[in-house]
Amino acid sequence: MIEDTPPDLRPASLEEIEASLSHGLRYDGRRKVHTADEMMARITAERLVAYLQACGYVILRRTGAPAPSTSAHHHPHAEPG
Repeated sequence: MIEDTPPDLRPASLEEIEASLSHGLRYDGRRKVHTADEMMARITAERLVAYLQACGYVILRRTGAPAPSTSAHHHPHAEPG
């Protein structure tokens, strides 16, 4: 474990980092970004993670923090209510 790390932080797994980067490439907050499709976002996230890992980066994550999700988000063109 990393020295001087607060107790509620832990190293993020490669899969968590890829999922977060991919989500960030596909969504701007709750809005889907239509300039980046699923495949390109996944490939870009994988390459970024590989590069960060090769450079020796360690990314920390709060224990119990939820993974990015759009399941509770409403479609921007959906009828309210």
